[in-house]
Amino acid sequence: ASAAIKHYVELGRALNATALNAIGTRYVCLLNTTELEAIEPSSLKLVSLDPSACSQQTKNILYEKAKAAFSNQRVFPAYYELILPYLGGAPGEDLKALSQDNVNMNMSTFVNLRRDSLMSLTPPEVQGLLGLNLPDLAKWQYRSPVRQWIQVQKQSQLDQLHIGLTGGTQEGYINLITPKFPAPSSAPLGAMAMAFHLLPALLLSFLMVSILS
Repeated sequence: ASAAIKHYVELGRALNATALNAIGTRYVCLLNTTELEAIEPSSLKLVSLDPSACSQQTKNILYEKAKAAFSNQRVFPAYYELILPYLGGAPGEDLKALSQDNVNMNMSTFVNLRRDSLMSLTPPEVQGLLGLNLPDLAKWQYRSPVRQWIQVQKQSQLDQLHIGLTGGTQEGYINLITPKFPAPSSAPLGAMAMAFHLLPALLLSFLMVSILS
């Protein structure tokens, strides 16, 4: 399938609606960056694709294509329903804008958002995105990526959601990330072990010399 798509593009044929319908959700993840960039945004108005199983790069590119395709339909709920399959590639600022539109995002969509975008959201913004589905957030509070999101939020803001989320940062505290240092090689470890082994004898010798002097 990948070879067939490549051959089609090399012949100079456009990845229009007809081509995308033929490729479909089953093969859309096979498209490389060059092929994805060649997609005409207007073509997405005439096809039904689900890139949720694709790489993050593919999701990002298709999101921008879909955003351009549906930009003239920025009226809720029509726009949200059209852009929904592509939200896995949405940047944080676009999700923040959607949080003002009462979209009532479901949890299956929320947990599959781009990770850096999700982590950039504040509790009020998450509340705006989930709307009526906010109570479902509590069911995910010990699972990734919701757990990671909770841990970087202020507990006082989480409490304002009134759904029992715990594990946020307490006032006056900050989360510290302990740096990971590479393990020293066996040679320095051996030298250090020898030094610690000889240390008692060296100290004893030093004390004896001090007493005798």
